[in-house]
Amino acid sequence: MIECTALTKNFRLYQKEPGILGSLKSFIHREWKNVAAVKEFSLSVRPGELVGLLGPNGAGKTTLMKLLTGLIVPSSGTVNVLGFEPAARAVDFRKQIALVMGQKSQLWWDIPALDSFELLKSYYEIPTALFSKRLDELSSLLGVTSVLKTHVRKLSLGERMKLELIAALLHGPKVLFLDEPTIGLDVVAQRAIREFLLEYQRSYQTTILLTSHYMADVEALCDRVVLVIGGSRRFDGSLESFENALGHDKFVSISFARAVSESESPYAAYQSTWSEDRCRVELQVPEGALSSIATETFARLPVIDFSTEKLPIERVMHSILSNPELLISRDP
Repeated sequence: MIECTALTKNFRLYQKEPGILGSLKSFIHREWKNVAAVKEFSLSVRPGELVGLLGPNGAGKTTLMKLLTGLIVPSSGTVNVLGFEPAARAVDFRKQIALVMGQKSQLWWDIPALDSFELLKSYYEIPTALFSKRLDELSSLLGVTSVLKTHVRKLSLGERMKLELIAALLHGPKVLFLDEPTIGLDVVAQRAIREFLLEYQRSYQTTILLTSHYMADVEALCDRVVLVIGGSRRFDGSLESFENALGHDKFVSISFARAVSESESPYAAYQSTWSEDRCRVELQVPEGALSSIATETFARLPVIDFSTEKLPIERVMHSILSNPELLISRDP
């Protein structure tokens, strides 16, 4: 469904010194800097997969999305989506994909969403009966039937994002690219978007490639994770493998009735983070040591709260980013 090999995208950026003098110098001689946003990136996605792309800001995730959808042309390497070269922007290719970018709208701001949908109906040559059926189904699933005739600029961010998804899915794409679809949304709206995407993907087996800064998106939606750092693929495997990349540790949070001195602390052997007043500590503890830590803590210290959970995926990712030797690359 999606296949890219050694995909690379370089950008030539203009560097200007600050101030008026810098502006004058730029008229005579300009300094340029070459930046590789995507480097030798290879990826294979099977039909019906829901793959999450993770990575810090500037990792190259959005650039990769633009390469896969044909919005920009690669500097080198090959990319094939649905048997097409995306950069050629063939009509048949565009009718089989959709791209939703959380920070950019495809809906016209000063007209109702329904008018935008009618324009998309003509652009994608969707039969009237099929258009009505899909619009009714999608708007009902997302709970936005009542706002279809409201000007887009008057809607909430959550309502607009739901309508963006409808606009992307009206023509029934085989591949859906989602770039930060829940960015800026509240918890309720994020959950609604996730539940809709899961239901839609189960019903239509659409291939979905998702980027997100919210780990909850990836945990809720994706079985496979691809970690992108510095434009390169640094991990490719199951979500479970990614979470277990640093071992089967537990994240423990403990609150105390008073400050705990360093000499009293029984956690010297573990990775710990104390609050400034030393009334709270967060620990990363091997699963096998959890019982002994709990026993010793309750026996020696005035505990008022003790909680434990699987090591949050954010911490796994932070540790991987902080320790390059932990980075791995494997095919699922």
